[in-house]
Amino acid sequence: MNVALVDSHCHLDYPQFSDDLSGTLARAKNAGVGMMVSIGVKLTTFDKVRAVAEQSDHIYCTIGVHPHEAGEEGLSSPDALIEKASDPKVIGIGESGLDYFYDNAPRDAQQQSFRAHIAACRETGLPLIVHTRDADDDTMDILEEEYEKGPFTGVIHCFSSSATLAQRALKIGFYISCSGIITFNSAKEIRAAVEDVPLDRLLVETDAPYLAPVPKRGKPNEPSYVAHTAAKLAEIKGVTVEEITRITTDNFFKLFTKADRNNLLALGAE
Repeated sequence: MNVALVDSHCHLDYPQFSDDLSGTLARAKNAGVGMMVSIGVKLTTFDKVRAVAEQSDHIYCTIGVHPHEAGEEGLSSPDALIEKASDPKVIGIGESGLDYFYDNAPRDAQQQSFRAHIAACRETGLPLIVHTRDADDDTMDILEEEYEKGPFTGVIHCFSSSATLAQRALKIGFYISCSGIITFNSAKEIRAAVEDVPLDRLLVETDAPYLAPVPKRGKPNEPSYVAHTAAKLAEIKGVTVEEITRITTDNFFKLFTKADRNNLLALGAE
């Protein structure tokens, strides 16, 4: 049985990986990571994201506009996303959402673009990758309002929000993705919220090159480090690392139905 981990959210097109992508992939394999999803943040850089995904059967990608970019590249229509989503390497829409911490784009532009991404999810059937920071109420209000118009699936990526947001997201069928944040000493409330998330709704990710987990704090994050997050999640949930690996990988393929499980690197095969 293949028990490889999936890094469900990383940014392999970023400069931190450009000089040593082969080394990054080799280290991921050695750490038990069998698949990665490189996330789109701007339409103008999508070609780079897709080019990285093309370098390995074990890498997929997404198409989207990050809320930070909504001022310059925010969308009022889902059409461009729908067009790009037909690519066989594109398995999700986003990341999109709301970021009121940095407020790098006007909030109305963030919200309009967020709704366009949701419309693209409805049209394509692909899951939505949601970024939310200091915007829990507006994020969930929009998700719930849009869900009433027609169902769609998705994940709250890099979960760092309240237990209330987690429970509201679970009610509309969303998944919760845990990053290295759950290993931080300061993340007690986040760990407590994760305790109440059912095992069948959890994913793991790095958000590399950001948010390296303990014991790699202070270093650029990379997909191999998702093993540390998985180990902490297993501890939080009171299961073995092998169980959390199997469960989160199964969950990944339930959500990202366009990803081919046959492309999961055959680590630990029996």
